[in-house]
Amino acid sequence: MDKRSTSTNRGRDARPPWLRRADQAAIAVLATAAALLLVVAVFLRGRQTQGLIEIDMAAPIAIDFRTDLNQAGWPELALLPGVGEALARRIVESRQRDGPFRQARDLLRVPGIGAVKLDAITPYLTPFPDGGDAEPTAALSPGGDDPAG
Repeated sequence: MDKRSTSTNRGRDARPPWLRRADQAAIAVLATAAALLLVVAVFLRGRQTQGLIEIDMAAPIAIDFRTDLNQAGWPELALLPGVGEALARRIVESRQRDGPFRQARDLLRVPGIGAVKLDAITPYLTPFPDGGDAEPTAALSPGGDDPAG
């Protein structure tokens, strides 16, 4: 006879199951019920929201972004509307070469900034310390000279 089939070997090699048969059945039933509840919840949730949120429908967020012309580096100045890297670098060079800006209209000394661009940038500038207000430049001529005198 085969030695493996003896009753003494069967008792040593056979291990009791980790869970009893009834415990295994209970876990299988609970896992199946949980999976079904998950599928039902996902289905109902999808029908409730009617799909994904459209980004175009989201309300815009107002951001108060202001920069100090006399302190900002070119990366910060490049965030201003209509100002790219090259123009931001020219603003910094003008500030280093000609001194700090006393008012917003001093930006007109920078090549590439005219009255229209200055009007677009002005709302994003911090007030100047000596009271040189960041006023609109619509009354200025294209050369930057004040027509009143």
